[in-house]
Amino acid sequence: MAIRSASGRERDDRHGIELGVSDLARGAPELPPGLFGRADESDDAAFYAEPRFVVHIDAATIAALTQWYAEVIAPGAEVLDLMSSWVSHLPDAAALPLGRVVGLGMNAAELAANPRLTSFDVVDLNAAPVLPYPPASFDAVLCAVSIQYLTRPFEVFAEVARVLRPGGRVAVSTSQRCFPTKAIRAFQLLPPRDRLALIALYLERAGGFAPAELVDRSPAGADPLWIATALRRAA
Repeated sequence: MAIRSASGRERDDRHGIELGVSDLARGAPELPPGLFGRADESDDAAFYAEPRFVVHIDAATIAALTQWYAEVIAPGAEVLDLMSSWVSHLPDAAALPLGRVVGLGMNAAELAANPRLTSFDVVDLNAAPVLPYPPASFDAVLCAVSIQYLTRPFEVFAEVARVLRPGGRVAVSTSQRCFPTKAIRAFQLLPPRDRLALIALYLERAGGFAPAELVDRSPAGADPLWIATALRRAA
């Protein structure tokens, strides 16, 4: 059970992990061992083999994320929806016409049911953190309420930087719901502010990004919505 110690730090007695709420914001050079461990370390491909067709945020929060995408994604942009499933939360094509919208996820049936995707690829990024696309392929890379499942984030976001065009945007949205046995321990232990700081650290250490902006677009009375976003620096 995670407990708060007298020093104001979060500690997980089962795994000997102690996380200071300011450590991540300071960009601690060494992250605690076990930070990316999970309660269920079995094969992710088996866990995601059956389609679920669920969402991790409620309707009002989905609408808030869709509105934010409408504000920051330019018409005609080519988009990679990372860790995607049956819904991308993008505005519909009439409201925001886009170029390619490529989904990368774990379940082919869910991806095939996503009406916003023009193509998709089934890839387990925890097994092989490599994006199967050439450099500078996309104007935006989105990751919607799935970042908590990523166990090799620094490698993945280095790949995101590689496939983004200069000036392109990465946007990682997060909330509070998850499949708890597959969420990394950092998501379980850290308060929201420090989860966002950790995502910003992913982008910083990946290289190639301007400093992250942290955005709160939480609707009143609904699931929270926090977004870490950054632009790809020019080469």
